Amino acid sequence: MIPIKTPQEIESMRATCRLAARTLRMIEAHIRVGVTTLALNDLCHDFILAHGALPSPLNYKGFPKSICTSVNHQVCHGIPGDRVLRDGDIINIDITTHLDGFHGDTSRTFIVGMPGPKAEKIVAVARECLAVGIEAVVPGGYVGDIGAVVEAHALKNRCSVVREYCGHGIGRQFHEEPAVLHYGLPGTGPELRPGMIFTIEPMINLGKAAIRHLPDRWTVVTRDHSLSAQFEHTILVTDTGREVLTAPELLGD
Repeated sequence: MIPIKTPQEIESMRATCRLAARTLRMIEAHIRVGVTTLALNDLCHDFILAHGALPSPLNYKGFPKSICTSVNHQVCHGIPGDRVLRDGDIINIDITTHLDGFHGDTSRTFIVGMPGPKAEKIVAVARECLAVGIEAVVPGGYVGDIGAVVEAHALKNRCSVVREYCGHGIGRQFHEEPAVLHYGLPGTGPELRPGMIFTIEPMINLGKAAIRHLPDRWTVVTRDHSLSAQFEHTILVTDTGREVLTAPELLGD
């Protein structure tokens, strides 16, 4: 069953998603050459707690930290630690907050210092893939419409889409139905109905789509060591279109 959120639940989702977006905006000023991923984790952890929430990833299925930090060819679920960011790195910061019983999820890939052309390309294409996916969200459409346009845009730019991970419903549970694939055929999958809330979070590789896990059993990397980037928003299907619940422009401060 795909949960359809009530008006009260939607308001709660707006609140937790605003906090997730605010946390991501806060950490941007601290992403610089010489900082460790653990320092970024600790800043986010303290910020989330100070705003009356909990970081959803912490201890989720054994994940040991409060955010995910995935650098360069790391695709997702990178564990913050003593890694020092260097000039030209790219890093995805994935934030999920748990506020008053509801989860809000967002991520962004940042460029550290001066970017090289490969970094600029993959970050731009990943951002665009999320944008076209969001535009495909309309009531009466289908989940497959989202994946179809994301994949088409990635392939047009000679990039690939990671298929092992997908967007997901979100609300009282960190992960709910539906699964939102970032590839596929239009007109397939569940129908998009007002009140559905889910993430769109394509992971886009500059090289081939193949991935593997590191020995920590969490960190996912590209097999060919090509750069990977990701952007993510939590989306509400409305009567007339969609609302991006984690959009920073909605914060108003």
